[in-house]
Amino acid sequence: MKPATSLNPPTGVLPFDMFRTFAPTMKDNLPFSQWLPPCDIYETEKEIVLKMELSEVKKEDISVTMENNVLTVRGERRFDTKVERENYHRVERNYGEFLRSFALPTFIEGKQVLAEFKDGVLMVTLFKNAATIPRQIE
Repeated sequence: MKPATSLNPPTGVLPFDMFRTFAPTMKDNLPFSQWLPPCDIYETEKEIVLKMELSEVKKEDISVTMENNVLTVRGERRFDTKVERENYHRVERNYGEFLRSFALPTFIEGKQVLAEFKDGVLMVTLFKNAATIPRQIE
């Protein structure tokens, strides 16, 4: 039995999440709170690829670093100040700073990392160490 569904079976919502839908009206600093952009990670024979959705984030507002086999992506999506905040009826998208860190496997070649930002998607390609790539021995 899953803990989340056993507490409130009809809705599957935990009791402390009950007022989550009212958060935008209850929190003064919204939409300026920390957020986590969604990320897909997949593996091929020679690499691991991370694709992170960063719509309306400028390239200069993104930083990608790798240290001690930890890949860190940080940045900021800025709120449009052309429209007065009082004129918004609803704000559901997240704004502000974000930070995502990923512990990488030891077979990643730390010296060779490729980062590309296009159409609001950040794609980070991490190449595997050549010694760990399977090969046919005759």
